[in-house]
Amino acid sequence: MPRRVFVSGIGVVSPLGVGRDAFFSGLREARIAIRRVDDLLDLEGIRCKVGAPVLGFDPRDFISPKRAKRLGRATQFALAAAKLALEDARLDPGANSAGGVVMGTGIGPVEVLIHNLQALEHRGPERVSPFFVPIMMPNATAAEVGIEFGLKGPNTGVVTACAAGGHAIGLAWLWIRSGTVDWALAGGTEAVMLRLVYAGFDRMGALTRCPDPEIASRPFDLRRDGFVIGEGACVLVLESEEHLRRRGGEALAELVGFGASCDAYHITAPPEDGEGARRAMEAALESAGVSPEEVDYINAHGTSTPLNDRVETRAIKAVFGERAYEVPVSSTKSQIGHLLGAAGAVEAAAAIFPLLEGLVPATVTWRERDPECDLDYVPGRPRPAQVRVSLSNSFGFGGQNACLLFRAV
Repeated sequence: MPRRVFVSGIGVVSPLGVGRDAFFSGLREARIAIRRVDDLLDLEGIRCKVGAPVLGFDPRDFISPKRAKRLGRATQFALAAAKLALEDARLDPGANSAGGVVMGTGIGPVEVLIHNLQALEHRGPERVSPFFVPIMMPNATAAEVGIEFGLKGPNTGVVTACAAGGHAIGLAWLWIRSGTVDWALAGGTEAVMLRLVYAGFDRMGALTRCPDPEIASRPFDLRRDGFVIGEGACVLVLESEEHLRRRGGEALAELVGFGASCDAYHITAPPEDGEGARRAMEAALESAGVSPEEVDYINAHGTSTPLNDRVETRAIKAVFGERAYEVPVSSTKSQIGHLLGAAGAVEAAAAIFPLLEGLVPATVTWRERDPECDLDYVPGRPRPAQVRVSLSNSFGFGGQNACLLFRAV
């Protein structure tokens, strides 16, 4: 019999603030954390001028100054989120050292590559940092979390673009459910607000060109024109029912289902019928033994790109039928932009929010209906609702999809 898996801690580093309380407060207040960022980085020649940075973050609040210097920003975020999650769960890793670690990222500490390439070109090989490779490698985040907290269970990194955080949490769920580990830290992190990354996404035509931060990220809106780059991290503490009871912990929510699929279609575009997204949602429901009629809220991937939002809407309709028009669907990206490899994890926390708060997060910036996006997107402000089951969607470049299903406890 598969074991039940519970969320007992949530650690968030987001543009809305650091910590679960700060993040939930931002959702509750419908606060938009997107701003002009051309004062923070050189965006000359790049059409997008907005972003969602984590302001005021000091890694030394969570790790030693010496250690902080030898880590990329994404890894600093992840260590902070992991520490916050453990504190939220009141779990002592020293007494539970067999825990697993799964961390997702889409790109990883690319700033380390840029800085060392500049050093190589302008000052020669001797100026390349001896820490360059271990800081930059995408699995460094998971490894550093394991090192920081002395966790000796299975440890792995997941790199599936915008679905990485969702996949990481889903993989940890599978480990605990099968008995491989009793508990795990799982989530995603990203910090790529850099000129090179902006230029790359801008050249693809993926970023918004709207200069107004208040409406730049507008998922499902008729006038949406691209996503906004954000940064941050989220880590969940996941535990088996037995482990949670044994240590006297308290559950925040139960993770009951996980679904994954591949579009096998195109490296950056989903198929118009949303077939891959549909199969991932159906797999999450099937793994939980939950029917579409039982789902009370969907935290959508909702990137604010013309194609994604149209296709995701179609996929939701394919899974939920007429009930699709009754289920609130919203996108946290309207407030914090797209956190790429961290998005699936931060939005998992947003999917847990209504289970605890009795409020459905809003698509804050939604204004004008698109005939092809005709569901209830919770415009403007959060809405009081009794939510027992929530679904979180994450769809990544590469056509790699992940869906998580949570139940109230």
